[in-house]
Amino acid sequence: MSFNNTANLVTLNGRKNGQNTLNGHAEGTEKEERKSGARGWKRIMSHRTQLILDVTVLAGAFLLANLLRFDFAIPEREWLHIFVQLSYVVLIQMLCLALSGVHMFIWRYIGIGEVRAFLKAAAMSALPVFLLRVGLSAEYQAWRVPFTVIVIDTILAFGGVLGMRVLRRIVYEELEKKDVPRSVVANKTPVLLIGAGRAGVMTAKEIQNCGDVGLEIKGFVDDAPQKQGAIINGIGVLGTIDDLSSLVHDLGIDHVVVSIAKASRREFRRILDICEAIPVKVRVIPGLFDILQGKVKVSRIRSVQIEDLLGREPVQLDEECLTSFLTDKNVMVTGAGGSIGAELARQVARFKPRNLLLVERAEPALFTIDRELTNAFPDLSIRALIADVGDESRMRTIFSLHPTSVIFHAAAHKHVPMMEFNPGEAVKNNILATQCIGSLAGEFGVEAFVLISTDKAVNPTSVMGATKRVAELAIQNLDKIFPTRYVAVRFGNVIGSAGSVIPIFSDQIQKGGPVTVTHPDVVRYFMTIPEASQLVLQAGAMGNGGEICVLDMGHPVRILDLAKDVIALSGFKPFEDIDIIFTGLRPGEKLYEELQLVGESHAIGTSHPKIFVGKIAAYPHGRVEHALDMLEQLANNGSERGLREFLRQLLPESRLGLSPGSNGHRASVDEIRDLPERAVATM
Repeated sequence: MSFNNTANLVTLNGRKNGQNTLNGHAEGTEKEERKSGARGWKRIMSHRTQLILDVTVLAGAFLLANLLRFDFAIPEREWLHIFVQLSYVVLIQMLCLALSGVHMFIWRYIGIGEVRAFLKAAAMSALPVFLLRVGLSAEYQAWRVPFTVIVIDTILAFGGVLGMRVLRRIVYEELEKKDVPRSVVANKTPVLLIGAGRAGVMTAKEIQNCGDVGLEIKGFVDDAPQKQGAIINGIGVLGTIDDLSSLVHDLGIDHVVVSIAKASRREFRRILDICEAIPVKVRVIPGLFDILQGKVKVSRIRSVQIEDLLGREPVQLDEECLTSFLTDKNVMVTGAGGSIGAELARQVARFKPRNLLLVERAEPALFTIDRELTNAFPDLSIRALIADVGDESRMRTIFSLHPTSVIFHAAAHKHVPMMEFNPGEAVKNNILATQCIGSLAGEFGVEAFVLISTDKAVNPTSVMGATKRVAELAIQNLDKIFPTRYVAVRFGNVIGSAGSVIPIFSDQIQKGGPVTVTHPDVVRYFMTIPEASQLVLQAGAMGNGGEICVLDMGHPVRILDLAKDVIALSGFKPFEDIDIIFTGLRPGEKLYEELQLVGESHAIGTSHPKIFVGKIAAYPHGRVEHALDMLEQLANNGSERGLREFLRQLLPESRLGLSPGSNGHRASVDEIRDLPERAVATM
């Protein structure tokens, strides 16, 4: 670039910056004026002023009722009676408003739910005035309010105080709309809302009230016949989902928003297919759980995510049971920096434990979750503890310093192919560390110990799955020794966890593909991280000890279909814009996962519809203790082939090979001869 061009560019940038400064100054001035107006309005609407306004409206209503009674020509002799009656009627009405809780309401948020309190206050105030009218004799005529005045006054008085609050809300919402920058108002995006139910109405209402979302709702689309042609909050129901194509073209719709609270997988797939064929962009509202928890606003519309297509139902928790289990308790979460551990910590924090102990050996991950929870729950006592759960001396120190009631043990090595090449580390972390912290839990009198297990522990074909199965056996064994309640919880893959398939697909798509799938027929069970974590908490609270709980994973999902969905949601067409290639099953992987062993037959239902208890017999105490000793020796000696063979013999249902990818190959006589003597003795 030449010097002159550079100078011109600097000049141009200076002009732009100057213009931006002027615009910013103008916008800043406008904002300050709006803020000043808002502060002035708040000063005007102080609590004292509100009470004065209520008294004024009640008094005015009583006078108007008398004017109506006498056709606006009140005789002079009646004025004294009116003023006597007004004094005690208004007093009674103010007391009834206070007793009904009306004065606790914030005026700008008044809604239909609060109308009940006004009706209650009206009935309460009319009754004593009516009784005085009936009970007092003629000599107390000045205190007897006429029946017609009682009726008219009650309607006018309480209609007036309610109407005044509704007016305040209208003014507040109008001020909010004026607070929106002119650029947003002028450039609103036309959208259709799919679903005119509760969630759709909530969405439309907030978009209309806030105004800063930058959306203009053209109408609802809903398949319900009774809603066709209806008007909801001033917005019409224009047709069914099948009418989307014509509506999008006729109204110039930029994108549609799915505002169905509990859309099934089939419904979501149908909507997505129709919108892809039009084509039109699809977005969704946040989940109702997130809205009710205060995490997001209903109007914070987001892009469709793969979780939406899985159709997972929100988890219904036994809040009373979990409150008793966690509130005011010292709760420890191991592996707190991982995907499951971090979410468990978030869910536990909601129930206000006395202390929340975050145990994690990865310092950056621990720092992140500690900071997040400290900001989200400033009143909660949180201890961030760097520790390896397999380090007995460190964990013993932690238990000594921090008496613990409940432990959620999520720390583990979970990556299947990686553990195939590091079986010793899988044994140390998944089995020996579980035995270590589980024994300490019993020794220090912990109330409950919950192990996070996996569906890969069922008929394991991988070292990871086999080690998690032995970890289950270890805690079942500990349950026989200590009074602590030991419970294991099995579930499948979680969406979005570290190393899971969906983030890998997204990364491959960002790089232009191809997306890699191991096999066209491979299927997996999927849950969302919050769903899995909530059910783990519930299972831990319900367990009596010694159980292996199995979570309802729903229907298995074909990974190929999942890859196609992720590509489509990213705005591309599978096999055209982004290719999909098949790489073959990796070491230790199955075509499909199971949730029960062959010998387990049927799982037993519990009081929670998504939690079952597998009929899984524990191993004899001596066999488990001997197996743990042998696994510790083999892991420390670095005997990978010996570990594999020992795990195969310990778990007859397993299909492990002596090396990664050997597909369940049985050991030869020479291979067995090379194993340690004690290992051969147990086969």
